[in-house]
Amino acid sequence: MNIQEFDYHLPDGLIAQYPIPERDASRLLVVRRDDGAILHRRFRELSLWLRPRDLLVLNDAKVIPARLYGRRTGGGKAEVLLIEEESPNRWWALVRPGKSLPVGRRLSFGADVGALVIDRREGGHRLLQFDGTPDIRAQLPCMGVMPLPPYVKRTRNIDGRTREDTLDAERYQTVFAMAEGSIAAPTAGLHFTRALLTQLEQHGLEIAFLTLHVGVGTFTPVTVERVEEHRMAAERYTIPEPHQAREERSPAGASGREHDDQGTRGCRARRGRGAGRGGNGLPLHHPGPPLPGGGRAPDELSLAPLDPADPGQCLRRPGSHWEGLRGSNTAGLPILQLR
Repeated sequence: MNIQEFDYHLPDGLIAQYPIPERDASRLLVVRRDDGAILHRRFRELSLWLRPRDLLVLNDAKVIPARLYGRRTGGGKAEVLLIEEESPNRWWALVRPGKSLPVGRRLSFGADVGALVIDRREGGHRLLQFDGTPDIRAQLPCMGVMPLPPYVKRTRNIDGRTREDTLDAERYQTVFAMAEGSIAAPTAGLHFTRALLTQLEQHGLEIAFLTLHVGVGTFTPVTVERVEEHRMAAERYTIPEPHQAREERSPAGASGREHDDQGTRGCRARRGRGAGRGGNGLPLHHPGPPLPGGGRAPDELSLAPLDPADPGQCLRRPGSHWEGLRGSNTAGLPILQLR
């Protein structure tokens, strides 16, 4: 598949900048694979499309406030996104402005905490050695902010704060987030509420959890024309033994039972290998759709698993459905593809 298959027109005015008050009131785009029909529903109606006895697999990764705002020695602002902890107080990070942060440059984050750029690797990543605190991770709740995607805009003051920080800390997190370490939210899970999870269990679904931390691959540009040639950067995951045992005892397709993944990352983790811990670097495109998946901006390849035959069909269709979504929470729009 060519990367151009994932390009479509999404007007800026349809990208929600703030979440609607009720998570499960977000729109749900339902794609019927048998006839290609597109239906506009609400996420709280999810039980209408899932069957009793299905296994719903959710990703309980918890986003850390990994974005820091500081100053460079000699003056000038600096923005840091922590992406990988090498050891306590030593992190790989994405930085801006990159040209002004070579190896040897210092940054300051307030009166006490600082960092030194000690290495650089492919992709422009910088290795930062923090000082002024025993462990920078423990300081993130008070120093860092949530790493919102670039299409969600915020006006920040001189220290990088905004009046929406409290709201973002709550809503850019799933209600079942438990395992800290993700640098972006598994967006397909943002629309679930505890009441909806209870409703799904009462409907007869079994709910299980795995952990897959969203990593730097989310921010890595695609430089190839063919989707199959792009390799996602490895992301850390944990699949509990009880979940793997459930899959082996009652695999997908057995007695009409389906395994419905919260999103594309959970799907990749399950198909990567069995129970345990590890990291996967699977090809982005693989057979079979996850249910549901979070919608993405044009060219974002998380849409790749939607339909092996024609992944972009529902988004490229003339007379598209986007105008019907005006005023809804389109950023991270959940897409449910029926088998």
